[in-house]
Amino acid sequence: MLIGAADVLGTQAVIRAVNPATNQTLAPDFPGGTAADVARASELADEAFHVYRQTSPEDRATFLERIAANIEALGDTLINRASEESGLPLARLQGERGRTAGQLRLFARELRAGRWADVRINGALPERQPLPRADLRLEYIPVGPVVVFGASNFPLAFSVAGGDTASALAAGCPVIVKAHSAHPGTSELVGRAVRAAVQECGLPEGVFSLLFGSGSEVGQTLVKHPAIKAVGFTGSRNGGVALMKTAAARPEPIPVYAEMSSINPVFLLPGALTQRAQALGAGFVQSLTMGAGQFCTNPGLIIALRSPELDTFLESARQAVEQAASATMLTPGIHGAYESGVAQLTAHPAIQTLARGQRNPSASNQCQAALFKTGAADFLKDPHALGVEVFGASSLVIECDDEAQVFALIQHLEGQLTATLWLDADKDADLARRLISRLALKVGRILANGFPTGVEVCDAMVHGGPFPATSDPRSTSVGTAAMLRFLRPVSYQDIPDALLPPALQRANPWKLPRLED
Repeated sequence: MLIGAADVLGTQAVIRAVNPATNQTLAPDFPGGTAADVARASELADEAFHVYRQTSPEDRATFLERIAANIEALGDTLINRASEESGLPLARLQGERGRTAGQLRLFARELRAGRWADVRINGALPERQPLPRADLRLEYIPVGPVVVFGASNFPLAFSVAGGDTASALAAGCPVIVKAHSAHPGTSELVGRAVRAAVQECGLPEGVFSLLFGSGSEVGQTLVKHPAIKAVGFTGSRNGGVALMKTAAARPEPIPVYAEMSSINPVFLLPGALTQRAQALGAGFVQSLTMGAGQFCTNPGLIIALRSPELDTFLESARQAVEQAASATMLTPGIHGAYESGVAQLTAHPAIQTLARGQRNPSASNQCQAALFKTGAADFLKDPHALGVEVFGASSLVIECDDEAQVFALIQHLEGQLTATLWLDADKDADLARRLISRLALKVGRILANGFPTGVEVCDAMVHGGPFPATSDPRSTSVGTAAMLRFLRPVSYQDIPDALLPPALQRANPWKLPRLED
């Protein structure tokens, strides 16, 4: 573990990484931390916060850029270890490393642009009648130390130096990462790159720490510590809800920004099906099976009106699924949960199994793609059982008798990260307009004529949505708006200029954009 500047060998239960492609255990062992380790990391973070939050946007931008460069300097050592621990191909991980470094540099750019501070100034109006107005100045400041939980499906981009860490550090918050037990070696390598950047930039050691721990004890203890002021989490609904309950039960409740469960419905509108039903079937299966379906934006639900064109789509998708090769899943546990979820759908009397992918009996933890079908009336009788997320390459097609059933399905869907419309801009315009109006209340991102897998890291991206997609639908975990999770507004009234924070001083030494009067 990396607790501030110290290397600390844990004393609790050992974590051993497993190569999911072979089920072989990887050296070395990673003993877990204790409550004392949590306390030490939290105290260091609290001490560092009072210095780090005062750093200039330029200093924090330079720090993020140094982290990115240090991660890239790890070269093949990082990529090879991540592949061994996750079963992901080298090319995928090289791309993920690029995304990780790219989002760190994106937040550096956002820091220099200054929009995040949202500075607002209303100058004094001493002559105003019937009452004068005081001088009021508002800026957003960091909330305090943040705990980040590494995700299983992105060992780089949503882990130790991923989007939650990057946005929290950009906001001015020290970060303690609870490493995911599936990739401890990868986590330590990246953690050392972050810690080196802390030292190279002359920052307090408590700006970053990395802890290990099997089970939930270390994570729960972190969330309970009074120095911690916010949590970033990507993972299961059960895990996210457990953290939410712990955070809410504290004497001082804190926000948990948890990205959890989504089945990302795809709506096939009649005009689009008439034009390209067969191609849509093949394209859908490519999206479904990408990365063994282990994306939070995987298309787990297809909704369409019953028609001959839908039959063409189903036949195309069925053939593509049957030809789809199996793929290694991230961990034996994830593979077991996928098999259990598929088995439950297979056994449900209202569901028809349309196709299963190819099997590879010689490899371990293989995802065999699955495609199912049901009717809208049957789905609406049991939406919680049939609408459950199966993490992996599994999708359910719902046939609707009329548009009323389509809108009824939307009403019964839980909150989602995404919804997709395949449409013809002319023939489907009226239906699409009504669907978009409803779907905006259910999801964080609406797409047209594409598939939801793949999340662009940019200013306009929203990776969030109503519960259970996320714990707070007002937030996003991807894009520059992710910083807002870890900032809060403070207004200063009639404070002498020399005593104001730099962002609010008349000279504006940080050159931030400001809304004045």
